[in-house]
Amino acid sequence: MSKYPINTQSKLSVDKFASHTPSAPAPSHLPDSMISSVSLLPDNKRLILFTRHSLRERSDGNGFASYQLPLTPKGRILAKSWGRWLAGHLPYSLDVDSISSPIGRCIDTAQLMQEGAGLQRHIAHQSLLVEPGSLVTEPEIANVVFKEIGVLNFINRFLQGNLEGTKNAYQGGLDILSLFYQHQPQHGHLMLAVSHDTLLSAFLAVMLDVTEIDWNDWPKMMEGVFLWFDDKPFDQANAYFIWRGEVYIRPVSTLLDGYRAAGFHPSKLLLPPKVKWT
Repeated sequence: MSKYPINTQSKLSVDKFASHTPSAPAPSHLPDSMISSVSLLPDNKRLILFTRHSLRERSDGNGFASYQLPLTPKGRILAKSWGRWLAGHLPYSLDVDSISSPIGRCIDTAQLMQEGAGLQRHIAHQSLLVEPGSLVTEPEIANVVFKEIGVLNFINRFLQGNLEGTKNAYQGGLDILSLFYQHQPQHGHLMLAVSHDTLLSAFLAVMLDVTEIDWNDWPKMMEGVFLWFDDKPFDQANAYFIWRGEVYIRPVSTLLDGYRAAGFHPSKLLLPPKVKWT
């Protein structure tokens, strides 16, 4: 996959936006990558921030994070201050509804970010942003393996198509892309999509066309990817995304081709209603 092509026009757009990059300090505990990504944002897109939730309470001794774990006090402050920072320093409005995993710490992250931005918008609970959802289809099978091999090995086996009880990796990526495509805000607006590290790591690996990741690739709490589409039908669109200070492009058609080449039927995909893929 190639990085976003920087021709004269797009370079001017990046330079123009870079002049808006604030000198104000980033919120405390925010991953450094987020500010480097902000400096590369284009103007006037239908922007989505797909982010991991904010700082949560520590998981138990075996490293597995229960869905009951809440945000820490620092995590609540971070989410609110990050929303305030984005609203105050970007030429994008956050005045749109958000989507979130139905798990409490994700909903709280979205709500606190809205509050920081001075907003109170609807937060739609999306099953594709939690498991079972975009990766797992049969939790009674996948959960056993998850506990046996750990989260990183679980994601790598998912990416390699060697994991029972889960979707094909292309299907998982396409389902999330379709969700985002159908919830795009208006131009010049930024929509929040709050989820978990497992989903974000798997999605990024699919978008980056890799079948193995390590802990250096793992999303930190309150770390996210900025994403937008061409103004084209879903199956003809390019997905552009900024991750850790790099801009990438992935044509949706290449994911569809990969899914079909793996021998799967398009009827399983959660495509936008107007897309007819044969």
